[in-house]
Amino acid sequence: METLTLLGQVLAFVSMVMAGALLNRLTGLEITLACLASGVGAGLLITTMGWDVGLRAEYVQDQVFYLFLPILIFHAAWSLPPSMLRLWAGKALFLATVGVVLTGAICALVIWWAIGHPTGMPLAMAALTGAILSATDPVAVVATLNRLHAPKDLATLFEAESLLNDATAVVLFALVMGIVQQEMADPSVLGVLLEFAVVFFGGILIGAALGWLAQGLIRYLLREDLAMITLLLLAFGSFFVAEHWFHVSGIMAAASAALVCRAGLARAESKAIPRLSDGLEWFGLLFNLLIFCLMGLVITFDMFIERYWAMALAIGAAVFARFASVYLCQGILTLSGRPLPRGWSLLLSWGGLRGAIAIALVLSLPVALPGWWTVQSMVFAVVLFSLLVQGTTFAPLLQRHLKSV
Repeated sequence: METLTLLGQVLAFVSMVMAGALLNRLTGLEITLACLASGVGAGLLITTMGWDVGLRAEYVQDQVFYLFLPILIFHAAWSLPPSMLRLWAGKALFLATVGVVLTGAICALVIWWAIGHPTGMPLAMAALTGAILSATDPVAVVATLNRLHAPKDLATLFEAESLLNDATAVVLFALVMGIVQQEMADPSVLGVLLEFAVVFFGGILIGAALGWLAQGLIRYLLREDLAMITLLLLAFGSFFVAEHWFHVSGIMAAASAALVCRAGLARAESKAIPRLSDGLEWFGLLFNLLIFCLMGLVITFDMFIERYWAMALAIGAAVFARFASVYLCQGILTLSGRPLPRGWSLLLSWGGLRGAIAIALVLSLPVALPGWWTVQSMVFAVVLFSLLVQGTTFAPLLQRHLKSV
């Protein structure tokens, strides 16, 4: 790719974000939806004018996976308040491991059965769809929780579960992709579980070590401007080192690196934390909006014409799988004597929106994979349903819950 072409693409994408920001300001449309609309408009303009912007699927997939995902996960992990996280880490981890596997499995089986398993979607592709749709995005929901002054514990559980949920979903996605592409040495159930454990916990260990080194470097340098550079290096470096040197989860490495680094700085009472948080907030917002612009750019009306049935099935399967997994986890937690507070299961179920991580994962699918366009259509439909239906109806549901407690 030529440097000038790359520069043009960067400017084009940032311009789409700004167009979305203007649309948000003029119409009051939620910012992610505004950027989605901006991307759709840009796609129509490019098609109408016959421009070649140099956008090619073969390298967009790598850009999405290696450039977008690390900063999104790192920012989400950094934003979690350490004191509140300690109180809810156990339940969040349970929901984000057992819950993610249940969500992915239930969603996959429902899609596979509903589309028609004898001649329809292969089980492997249904499993890939389930893995992608097991990732949730709490950005809009947490904003609603804060606006309506919901308990901080509830917001923390939403954020912590979603962060760990996203990281687990990415690991699950990578494992299923390895099976689909026949890259796993041992595709048996035991082999998959062992691979999952090594990749998942190996990523945590690598990220924790790098996070500890980074917080020590930030404290030693005593410069807030260099601290931000160190943090960005940590976000992308932890992902790269884990993926390419140790072949474990880069996403888990990025998440644990952020948590350990912030905890170390907090213990040292570092004054750099507020400025670092502001910087990461900016980067997180930019990359989140870029993802929605990219979704708008690649979405087509043909999806709704040719894949409408699969899209409708995916919406039903995703919502059912989320409810089933959350309530099953609540049952297990109740039997263990550590149930979630009354009413939280319903809020977690309906508030389990799909967003940037699901988009990033489905955009990273190789176009040579049979059925990739159908999977992309289904994931886009679920994300749109999350934004337009679940996101807009969550506030009344939360208000009713707050009045009843």
